[in-house]
Amino acid sequence: MKMSEFLVVGMGGFLGSCLRFGFTKLANQFSFQLPFGTLISNVLAGLLIGFIIGIEQQSTALNPHTKLFLTTGFLGGLSTFSTFSLETVNLFQEGKIFLATGNVALNLALSLLGVAIGMTCAKLLKKA
Repeated sequence: MKMSEFLVVGMGGFLGSCLRFGFTKLANQFSFQLPFGTLISNVLAGLLIGFIIGIEQQSTALNPHTKLFLTTGFLGGLSTFSTFSLETVNLFQEGKIFLATGNVALNLALSLLGVAIGMTCAKLLKKA
């Protein structure tokens, strides 16, 4: 383990967490029933990690520190399973069963779709 790896991940995590916090603050200004800030963060993180890994698979590998910064750090800070879980449990506890179930379905389906789209975009970019 190298200290530089921890610093790179920490810097990326700081930026990703700040962006996620911004999405949440922005989404909270509207009266959405679903926690859209978290949904946007998770889907965007899925899309970006799919793109980054797709690019790496199509060409020379990323610098290890760059990959750690982007994937484990930035995208790890941007995406959030714990907040998604808490928000979903809160919806269930409030008796909003349809919204809670929809939140689970949207986060899972759109995040997975985001990864697939990101990887596809990387492949298309390579062909262009």
